[in-house]
Amino acid sequence: MRSVKERLLHSALFEAGGLMVVTPLASAFSGHGMGQLGALGVAMATMAMLWNLIWNRIFDHWVPSRKRTFQQRLVQALGLEFGLVVLTLPGVAWWLEIGFFEALWLDIGYVFFFLAYGLIFNTLFDRAVRHHLARGGSS
Repeated sequence: MRSVKERLLHSALFEAGGLMVVTPLASAFSGHGMGQLGALGVAMATMAMLWNLIWNRIFDHWVPSRKRTFQQRLVQALGLEFGLVVLTLPGVAWWLEIGFFEALWLDIGYVFFFLAYGLIFNTLFDRAVRHHLARGGSS
């Protein structure tokens, strides 16, 4: 079982890394400014960090192993992203002053990005933690 400290570190690293990559990409593809998307990104990252903590805590109870299969990681990533769409869609539409369906398409773009990013990040994070624990570190 992961500690709260480990989950906080996981969430902070995940969101910071994701924001640095997705904000310029979203600006290039959507036509919205970096400032507007950056502010939205920070708000979404805050919501995502809270949801990430909650979702991964639930997932850790369902699948307590640090060595997870690809299918388990896929379920982990899909659950996280589906929950985020439900939580963020109204705010995206309001902040960018766009319609629901345009916001949904933008959110779907974020989902595809973060689905791939989450699979890679979570795998690397777990390997780093296992390596740290094998060397006698604490969780």
